Amino acid sequence: MNSEVRTLLGIDVGGTKIAGGLVSWPSGRLLARHQIPTRPERGGEVVLNEVVDLARHLAGRRENPWPSGLGIGLCELVSPEGRPLSHQTIAWDAGVVTERLREFGTVVIEADVRAAARAEARFGAGRGLGSFLYVTVGTGIACCLMLEGRPHLGARGATGTLASSPVAHWCERCGQLTGLTLEEVASGPGLVARFRKNSGSAASAIELLQAAACGNAEARHIIETGAQALGSAVATLVNVLDPEAIVVGGGLGLSEGLFWNTLRDAIRRHLWSELHRDLPLLQAATGPDAGILGAALAAWDRR
Repeated sequence: MNSEVRTLLGIDVGGTKIAGGLVSWPSGRLLARHQIPTRPERGGEVVLNEVVDLARHLAGRRENPWPSGLGIGLCELVSPEGRPLSHQTIAWDAGVVTERLREFGTVVIEADVRAAARAEARFGAGRGLGSFLYVTVGTGIACCLMLEGRPHLGARGATGTLASSPVAHWCERCGQLTGLTLEEVASGPGLVARFRKNSGSAASAIELLQAAACGNAEARHIIETGAQALGSAVATLVNVLDPEAIVVGGGLGLSEGLFWNTLRDAIRRHLWSELHRDLPLLQAATGPDAGILGAALAAWDRR
């Protein structure tokens, strides 16, 4: 590829939705966008079939040139070479995915959180920063350390699992050792499940936030405790990594009001060093398109 204007496909494959877009490069302008539910319980092959159909739908718009590459942000661990390392939500083989999508040029698979962080580094709140910690909060919770515009991959590509492992805490009141994961406490589905367990009624995190805004004390308690737990974990990462800023994205992370305010306050309260008191806490500027743009950017960088 050279510096002339090209189009790339970016597809963000998450546990709840698949969002795809046709992106003009290098401007990053979104020319077309479409979104469908993932429904991963149907199996990896069915989900891949729908990704292929979505890519063809986006690429087939006659007013735009055929894409010269395709990037996929996948909600799994992904190796530095672009090979899925886990099958927690979607079981894919990199060779099969590449073969099925080869009509779109170079195909690159990237971890979804790293893709979104790439978008923020190039076009969003992380632009111009030497380092920042990107945290996404939605159906799941994950993070990515960005260094000079590139995601830190680790030795194996297995970075970002901020909230998937049980965290043991001893309760002095009840004498029990808890073993919940942070996703069970603070993700969108986790908050809803906790609310329902206490006889609340909400079908989504949006409904839970609305209930809290309307004065439901239990909904407010669930949201506040979840955001406080997440804030503590994020502050620990800041204490260890010392980034220039924190950028928060994802559906829940981009919400206004109670969750964001509680999360922001909890992060600051759990920071240890006075050097971090003025650390910028930012919401993702690329919004819900971060995954699309970042997936396309991953394909551009692999050209």
